[in-house]
Amino acid sequence: MRLVLLGAPGAGKGTHAKMLSKELKLPHVSTGDLLRSNVANNTPLGQEAQGYMTKGLLVPDELVTKMLTERFKQPDVQKGFILDGYPRTINQAKTLDRILAGFTMTIDYALNLEVSDETVIQRLSGRLVCRTCGANFHRVNMPPKREGICDVCGGELYQRADDKEETIKKRLTVYKNEVAALLEYYQTQKKLRTVSADKSVEQVLQAIVRLISPQ
Repeated sequence: MRLVLLGAPGAGKGTHAKMLSKELKLPHVSTGDLLRSNVANNTPLGQEAQGYMTKGLLVPDELVTKMLTERFKQPDVQKGFILDGYPRTINQAKTLDRILAGFTMTIDYALNLEVSDETVIQRLSGRLVCRTCGANFHRVNMPPKREGICDVCGGELYQRADDKEETIKKRLTVYKNEVAALLEYYQTQKKLRTVSADKSVEQVLQAIVRLISPQ
């Protein structure tokens, strides 16, 4: 089974992708992880990406596409995968279909994690990120054992500039403007499945499994 996870910032795509990966025994393919891995391993693609990141620029779609193509060559994804962080636009969705066609694969379901603006603001405004390893915590929902210190590596925790409330609201507006066409794209293909992500992680996981299970 090949799944893509869609949803606003703060919908819990990464969290639910990891849970689904364990539940369905499928690899979790995260474009964010791919980017960090390529940079950390100093691959040619990682070096190119680092050049953009150092200048504070977004990594171009073409570069992310190349990283995904390399990832889909690996044998563990042949039986299926859960893709998180891509596509974000209809152009990326079409690119993804072209990449997968080259491996004789197609997406089975696009899971839309629907979440209220209030929930997004609550989740993101409390998020803390480790400067060293990138692990995520939350001031209320998942606080670190020691304030300001990462449980994983002992690094410093900080709040990202784009996790402040006013910035979150702007990000949500941009997301809603972009996502309508993307949802319609998968709806037309009869692959779109929508689940409320305002509930607990366990409840959302159960709802997703019910949606994609054979009837």
